[in-house]
Amino acid sequence: MVVLTTSDAAEDIERSYQLHANAYVTKAVDFDRFVDDVRSIDDFFVTVVRLPGH
Repeated sequence: MVVLTTSDAAEDIERSYQLHANAYVTKAVDFDRFVDDVRSIDDFFVTVVRLPGH
């Protein structure tokens, strides 16, 4: 699970990882930067991450 949020509050980050988030990403307000960030997340999970049985 990836948490994609505007919050950069330490307590939100801590709680997300306590709830077993795999990544916590503070999304950009600028649309073009946001799109780049989402593409980077997608690229990471599609090309880098190895799942069992795959």
